[in-house]
Amino acid sequence: MAAVPEPAADAAGAPTLSIYQAARRIKRRESTLYNALRSVAEDAAFVAEVAALWPALPLVANLRCGLWYAPPRSFAATCYFKSTDGHAGNWSFSTARLNLHLALLAGERGGCIIVDSTRKGKRFPDSMSKTIPIWCCVLNRAIERHRLRAINKERGVNNEVSAAVLNGDAEKTSCSSNWDSSLHLPVWVLDTEKYAVGERIDEWTDQFESCGADIQSLVLGLRKPLRPLWISPRTRIWLNEVPEHESWDFTPIILISASASDSVSTQRLSSEFSWHYIPGAGDDEESWARGLTPTLFWKHSYDLLDAGPDLCNQLVADIVERDRVYRAQRGEYSPQITVKPMKALDGPNCGDDHITGTWPMNSNPCMSTTDTQYSTNNNLLFWIGTSNLAVSSTFQVADALVGVDCILNCDSTSTLPSNSSENSYLELPIVGSKDDRFSLNKNLPKAVDFAKRNLIAGRKILVCCQNGEDISICVALAIVARLFDDSGCFDNGNSFVKRDITKLEMRKRLVFICKFAVNARPSRGNLRQVYGFLCNEKEQLSCLT
Repeated sequence: MAAVPEPAADAAGAPTLSIYQAARRIKRRESTLYNALRSVAEDAAFVAEVAALWPALPLVANLRCGLWYAPPRSFAATCYFKSTDGHAGNWSFSTARLNLHLALLAGERGGCIIVDSTRKGKRFPDSMSKTIPIWCCVLNRAIERHRLRAINKERGVNNEVSAAVLNGDAEKTSCSSNWDSSLHLPVWVLDTEKYAVGERIDEWTDQFESCGADIQSLVLGLRKPLRPLWISPRTRIWLNEVPEHESWDFTPIILISASASDSVSTQRLSSEFSWHYIPGAGDDEESWARGLTPTLFWKHSYDLLDAGPDLCNQLVADIVERDRVYRAQRGEYSPQITVKPMKALDGPNCGDDHITGTWPMNSNPCMSTTDTQYSTNNNLLFWIGTSNLAVSSTFQVADALVGVDCILNCDSTSTLPSNSSENSYLELPIVGSKDDRFSLNKNLPKAVDFAKRNLIAGRKILVCCQNGEDISICVALAIVARLFDDSGCFDNGNSFVKRDITKLEMRKRLVFICKFAVNARPSRGNLRQVYGFLCNEKEQLSCLT
């Protein structure tokens, strides 16, 4: 193994650093836990000020960063828009992340306010600059098409005229219905990029319509088209001229980028402590939060901010450890791990970054015990239509067993106490695709067989995993695709034998599940394993016939 070269020394024997090494040291020194929490608290004050301008509109956190910028009780829901879907040249409309519950919530309440931030030195993350505007436009275009079809059907308009409208002339005909289906991007997006994105809207609308989404519910729920508005700390708002959201001829999706866009951390001074402001401090929490979650932060925010930089790390360690013990006493999986101390910057006495403590392995706020409060209906579990299938997190199983006959536990880190027979409880140690690319695929045959036996007997099944958002959703997807027909009725796999297995067919069933499990966030790697399992099942059936 090659030795790491030591920094060069000057004439006096002191080590010299490159500009890159010096910048890394400065950034490491400034990116302390206390600085991050102070920055989050300052940004949260800005979010609260903006939200107070439209108190009737629900506040929504874009996972996962957005959860840090308001107390948990302030959020009416969460959503999941990825910045990667808005990166230049990589624009996409994801049918795996439709966020239809958000559109229905906005339609019901007259709009909504979405919170997020970014570390990139930009005013807005790409999720707000492009991903959400694309989403708004695609939904608007699909609603307009649906309405035009209904109008044409009533009037008896010939198919050629209807086809012309649906294949690109929607904007020309929208004037008659006053339904704005055009693409609205912020002014800082280049015209070339606007044109390139606009050229693909109809293609994405076709994909949205073909994936089996319930467009009729959107038509009934949205009286005005969706339209994004952007607000950041640099936005000027005259308080005596704030319009009422009812006065707009659209449903506002107000996008708040919580952090200042300064690319360089700035020094701040409170009544007692000096600290550095970090833009987008809530992002990438695994690198700084030391096991602290948004829920724990807001529960102890006053104590943490008053503790100061010297005591903050130890106080966080105590808070996280008390929470770990509390959850362990309730039977939840919460092991201790040791957090490695940061590298020394200026010798052994360079602040509090050298404190070594123990932290719960699960530092993901999306896996916290209070996650269900962020769903639009505060459910502990989500029943998938009338399929007798439900999905949930293992953290909520103890409180969500009403009406459940059997449990399919897909959490590799949690053993649920069960006195039931093997017919009513099955434990499968499935891990994520990043840890094992074939773990889900190997366990799906057992999961489907278990579900088949119990569904035939008319029992109701709860499928649970650690966070209730990924593995349990994928297992439910495999069960629905393998054992249910196109209308969502159990047929013991008869329709599976007759139909072809395509990614489009699998996507339709995923959309069906996401209609009920609004917190679903299946990973691409796990979805690939589900598709591979279904293809393998189809091949085996073909060999038998």
